[in-house]
Amino acid sequence: MKPDKPSATLNIVCPHCETANRVPRQRLADGPRCGACKAPLFDTHPVELTGSAFRRHVASSDLPLIVDFWAPWCAPCRTMAPVFERVASEIEPQARFAKVNTDEEQDLARSLDIRGIPTLAIFKGGKEIARTSGAMDESRFVAWARSHL
Repeated sequence: MKPDKPSATLNIVCPHCETANRVPRQRLADGPRCGACKAPLFDTHPVELTGSAFRRHVASSDLPLIVDFWAPWCAPCRTMAPVFERVASEIEPQARFAKVNTDEEQDLARSLDIRGIPTLAIFKGGKEIARTSGAMDESRFVAWARSHL
């Protein structure tokens, strides 16, 4: 039995128009653009997702999705936000970074059993593969994220 070989192309959902794009794996770092809206597929900043956009990214993208579930009134969330932003600029395009405002997306937060914020979760292959709660410093967050990529 041969070991699994990584696919030569990846499906990547555009953060602007939500169109799925096929991108050659070796071209991820070359600044790929959406075939539909022509916007960059990555800009090293987390993407704000609604519930429907979140489901589209989880279901249709081959990239891991690292999500910060947060709320504007939450002090630890505000502490975590710049860390999340810096790590996104370091790790993208190996993963998509996204933020979900749990005040605006209460049904999604409830369906995912988000009980405390900030909650950080990683989704891959349509499933949640890791979760942690609470703010972290940059080195701990990078180590946690990389250990699941």
